[in-house]
Amino acid sequence: MNDMSKMPFHTQNPQFDTGPIAVEPYLSQDHFDAEISKIFKKDWLWVARDEELPNVGDYKVKRLGFAETSIIVMRGKDGVVRGFHNVCRHRGNKVVTETGEETFGSSRAAVVSCRFHGWVYGADGSLVDVPEENKFPPCFDKADNGLIAVATDVWNGFIFINLEQNPAHSLVEALGSVHPHLDIFPFETMVHTHTYRAEIKCNWKVGVDAFAEAYHVPTIHSGSFPGLTEYWMDDVTFHGDHRSQGFYANGVNPDTPVGSAANGIFAGSIALKRTEPFVLPATINPGASENFGFDQTIIFPNTMFHVGVGLWFTHQFWPVTQDTCLWEGKYFLKAPLTNSQIWAQRYAIVLQRNAWLEDTATMEDTQAALKSGAISQMNLQDDEILIRHAFDVIKRRVETTKTEALV
Repeated sequence: MNDMSKMPFHTQNPQFDTGPIAVEPYLSQDHFDAEISKIFKKDWLWVARDEELPNVGDYKVKRLGFAETSIIVMRGKDGVVRGFHNVCRHRGNKVVTETGEETFGSSRAAVVSCRFHGWVYGADGSLVDVPEENKFPPCFDKADNGLIAVATDVWNGFIFINLEQNPAHSLVEALGSVHPHLDIFPFETMVHTHTYRAEIKCNWKVGVDAFAEAYHVPTIHSGSFPGLTEYWMDDVTFHGDHRSQGFYANGVNPDTPVGSAANGIFAGSIALKRTEPFVLPATINPGASENFGFDQTIIFPNTMFHVGVGLWFTHQFWPVTQDTCLWEGKYFLKAPLTNSQIWAQRYAIVLQRNAWLEDTATMEDTQAALKSGAISQMNLQDDEILIRHAFDVIKRRVETTKTEALV
């Protein structure tokens, strides 16, 4: 049960103010431009999973609209995943023609070739073949014209890139205490992915904020999760620029004939009762509460990991313009083995999709209302302390001229 006598989060964390926060950072073009240059072009960003590139020569192209670029991540013959700007060194054409926000391909020879003039690059970024090379001047050297490398590293199967030429911190250094917090969670055993994506007319921070608290659950999710009427947050932890918290609830969705049948075959939703044995990291649900729903870890700036019993899911909000962002939601489960499991899993995914639609439906209204100029400040309650933490981190990062040392 929720312990109402528990010390408020703001009392536990006196470093945070308790007053309203300013609306201006959600509306200002100058603030947005500073976020791009001082945060998104300097921080480690998750762009792929290891399982998406299982074989030598497999590659993924991730579009990063805020930086007006796309990144090729490719597994080399040595098994190492490397990242490169998707730009040919000849005349600047895209080496891989994109088919969407994420483009996948594979080459047995572990090469990619520009369709414009046929320049061929190896998975290590080297320029390996130039048609009619003899017609280029003597000063031309293939060794000096490989793909432009992007800092790339892998943690727990997550492939991150950093657009800064010489990142101030390694990926593990940047993750800090997030690393032990999630380190033993078996992400690699749940790789059957359901992806949703939409461009939303709101500032990227409006999107992150909407998922960073559960204050909205009884109102926004009364349709999808009517059983979650008594809930609480706990285990709030600040990992430098990152943050995490646990979500707990007394109830689950009421039994229905379809829901009970689906849950009996394949329990794939946080809103359904889950009974299978499952080992969580010691820092997640440390009290072994039966009311545990999931842990939410927000890796700054824009990635939200949610891990529970037998499932995990993510949200990312990519800045597009000052008042537009790209939302990507991904849900990961064990692969179904039978037709009945496929049906049961789809039931769970539709239930989750409906909840996400309820969440995202608020965001454009929030941005439109803020743009009216009617209010200049927003009030936060105790359970919204993660929003306050993010506000403070972004304020510090935007107002400084260089990346500060991580705590």
